[in-house]
Amino acid sequence: MSHPLLHLRDGAVARLRLNRPQLHNAFDATLIAALTGALESVAADPDVRVVVVEGEGASFSAGADLNWMRGMATASEEENRRDSLALARLMRTLDELPKPTIARVQGAAFGGGVGLVACCDIAIATANAKFGLTEARLGLLPAVISPYVIEAIGERQARRWFATAEMFDAATAHRIGLLHELVDDEAALDAAVQRQIDLLLKAGPVAAAGAKALVRRVAARTDRDRLDADNAALIAALRVSPEGQEGLGAFLDKRTPAWQP
Repeated sequence: MSHPLLHLRDGAVARLRLNRPQLHNAFDATLIAALTGALESVAADPDVRVVVVEGEGASFSAGADLNWMRGMATASEEENRRDSLALARLMRTLDELPKPTIARVQGAAFGGGVGLVACCDIAIATANAKFGLTEARLGLLPAVISPYVIEAIGERQARRWFATAEMFDAATAHRIGLLHELVDDEAALDAAVQRQIDLLLKAGPVAAAGAKALVRRVAARTDRDRLDADNAALIAALRVSPEGQEGLGAFLDKRTPAWQP
């Protein structure tokens, strides 16, 4: 029996590949645990600088596995709460991962699959990819993934797609902010992902990893004076840090910084 998740390494790049292609990489408790564990592993690995989340086969992830959902439908409310908290831990671990993340999306991305896309820092898909927050068709809501999807597409769009449960195409996903880039096919998808990897590997590792934390902190802050003070302190610390000194020195000396491959 194949493992539900492949953890592949190519130098400083870790690829976490959902590996249930016969089920369109649908989620179950085993896959959720495996992906959470793999994310925690790469978070602690100083040699990993970029993480790509991808799916084997025709789909990125078609959401919840039907057999898993059938089991949850007959489980107690407390069992369902624990199960949902495991999914919440996965999404939060990906969203807060101290490494830049890229979602490589092809085929279907439904339910929790949309959550994974929203949690990644960069999301690129083929033009024929399909998306859906289809929980309302079952009398449910995308509650666990909602903080990340709402952050990606905004409240106005979320009101529609959460309520109607209708599927939407990649062009719509791009327009509403779920995706950063669309490409024609999977060959172009690989090339587009590689371009982002190359850019991230040229950036300072600490800076690239800290970008999401800066964005989150700025977006949440309402005290502008404190925000200015905190940002000034951050840039001052970065300028005198080893990475900042190397980056500024390389720029002034017209040489390549030491972290670039």
